[in-house]
Amino acid sequence: MDRFRVVERALRKAAPHALVEAVQRALVAHYAAVSVDLLMADYAMTILQPVHALPCTADPVSVHASAPGRAFGAQQPHVERGQGADPVVVHLPVSVRGDRIGVLTVRLPVAAYDKDTAVELQEIAEILGREIVVAERDTDLYLQARRADRLTLAAEMQWQLLPGRSCSRPEYDLGAQLEPAYAIYGDNFDWTTSASHLTLTVTNGMGEGIEAALLTNLAINALRNARRAGLSLADQACLADQAVYGHYRGAVHLSMLLLRFDLATGEAEVIDAGSPKMWRVRHGRPEAVELDAQLPLGMFEDTLYTVQHFRVEPADRLLFISDGVYDVASPAGERYSERALTRAITSTRLLPPSQVPRAVLHELAGHRGAIDADDDAMIVCLDWHGRP
Repeated sequence: MDRFRVVERALRKAAPHALVEAVQRALVAHYAAVSVDLLMADYAMTILQPVHALPCTADPVSVHASAPGRAFGAQQPHVERGQGADPVVVHLPVSVRGDRIGVLTVRLPVAAYDKDTAVELQEIAEILGREIVVAERDTDLYLQARRADRLTLAAEMQWQLLPGRSCSRPEYDLGAQLEPAYAIYGDNFDWTTSASHLTLTVTNGMGEGIEAALLTNLAINALRNARRAGLSLADQACLADQAVYGHYRGAVHLSMLLLRFDLATGEAEVIDAGSPKMWRVRHGRPEAVELDAQLPLGMFEDTLYTVQHFRVEPADRLLFISDGVYDVASPAGERYSERALTRAITSTRLLPPSQVPRAVLHELAGHRGAIDADDDAMIVCLDWHGRP
């Protein structure tokens, strides 16, 4: 059995909490590695933290100003070559179907690093990513490594509800981010894909703390229940509306945007239930997309929802933005106007969707200054490629 298969087998057989130790032992034994480290991205996507250092005894490294951060941001291996006989340091992105998890850093003797080794190490990092996703069902180790600070209980509930923060398929690329990452309230995004469709929901939550998280959890799980039963987009909205109204009797409600894309044609169904705003970038020009506004979920009993149709074209970029972005004020009281948002969207047009939300939210933080955020800010970015 060749060395790559040996490492792959070691990872598949490792206990959920022992993946780092397994990959370390295997790479040392079969690739002559000097050292092996796994760094996980935190919830705010600003730092990478070593898994083996829990509880945190080692300094994290920046996503934006470090060699591992370069591999994480570009989603390509980054190699540091020393002088003479110094070890080669290879930083490998660890991701699963476009969802960025962290970076695997491997130090090797110069003589042990060649083209074949580079390819095999990249594949090992991909396998490690998949094993981490599976292992998270049985251990908290990797979730703990993503925390630079303690999450509020509401944030804990919301992060566990999310499908991921990015996703890639030949037809599209998705990226999303919530802020403040460690104290989010009710904003949420959810997606699922099949052979023929992408379904995306973007939620602008109401309220604060646990109550906001409970409301969002009820609505999202009602939508998932209806979707998994094979109901249409309009019926999904109706069922979620009934679930929220049945529990709260109209005392609270939820704004949501529901979309269903045909992967073959780009035809999309959309329901704007008092939703977050949608922007489109086509041929480099950003513009707000006006939709037929309908009632938020749970406002009244037995609300009927109707589907609106539009079409996305290859190279289109869609952005979904919550009120927590529009309503942010500067220290001088100036709102984050559509003009400022347009500039932010334009300045990030060359970034991949996985990096766009973080970049726009960074500009938003600069506008807000030292003032603490009093609402969630959420951005979802979708690049549409279409099918040949």
